[in-house]
Amino acid sequence: MKPTVVLFALILSAAGCGGGQQPPPITIDGSSTVFPIAEALAEEFGKANPDQRTPTVGISGTGGGFQKFCRGETDVSNASRPIRPAEIEACQKAGVEYIEVPLAYDGLAIVVNPKNTWASTITVAELRTLWAPEAQGKVMRWNQVRASWPDREIRLFGAGVDSGTYDYFTEATVGTEGASRGDFTSSEDDNVIVQGVASDELALGFLPLAYVEQNRERLTLVPVDDGKADNGAGPITPSAGTVRDGTYQPLSRPLFVYVSRKAADRPEVQQLVDMFFTRADLTREVGYIELTPQIYELAKTHFADRKVGTAFGEGGSQVGMTLEALLAKER
Repeated sequence: MKPTVVLFALILSAAGCGGGQQPPPITIDGSSTVFPIAEALAEEFGKANPDQRTPTVGISGTGGGFQKFCRGETDVSNASRPIRPAEIEACQKAGVEYIEVPLAYDGLAIVVNPKNTWASTITVAELRTLWAPEAQGKVMRWNQVRASWPDREIRLFGAGVDSGTYDYFTEATVGTEGASRGDFTSSEDDNVIVQGVASDELALGFLPLAYVEQNRERLTLVPVDDGKADNGAGPITPSAGTVRDGTYQPLSRPLFVYVSRKAADRPEVQQLVDMFFTRADLTREVGYIELTPQIYELAKTHFADRKVGTAFGEGGSQVGMTLEALLAKER
């Protein structure tokens, strides 16, 4: 046998030995909102484990991510809202069990172009006027939202319909999840919304607060007034403080990851999930708001116990439901 043939045979033999093989990469997909956190954690996991493959992180939107997850195609599903009843049913039919893990807090920010000199505040009622399904083709100018605003065209940007951000925003402002006008520029990629508003003086959009923090010079935050006296005096600007203390309402929300029960027993998945609880610094670095130590401890216990299912009952956006309230129920 020729030396080159012998060498090739030895290489094939070594490759076939289990001892030198890496486990398959952890597969993560779902929410574009959660993506920056998941990406940062995946990179840190890769640095800490050079002998393993870095987890792959996709952006299919919360809804698209759950479709893949409930087909058993991914190990972890990023979500900017709790799992929906239809998604729960899909997972049940496919035999996919999951562990719900709260990851961080986020505020949905209303933003305009820095050249916009008139929209210094906005109310939830005005957001409803602007985004309700019946506004399509009719509410097209700024002064139709507030009479003192200019008689100029308004151009809208927001999350795509597969996004949990879209689900939560429509529930919080219009009152029905998934109900809104359709004549706006939508995208599952929040950077597209940033670019659209940053380049158009007449634009208004909604997107996760973290993306605003990364683009402070390109976007202007618009404080939101929910019309309720118990949330502070008038319009509230989203920030780490107002999101965490619950005064920025109704556009504050928790973010989640859903871990496949089957994948949860893999050592590398357990190590990644442990980073969810111990690397809150990464959450802050990418612009999101860490949970309280009590919630992290509860989530850690639930994962250790392999507690499957959702704590949100019927699932879905559930505007106003706080993790603190759930924590109190769990005690």
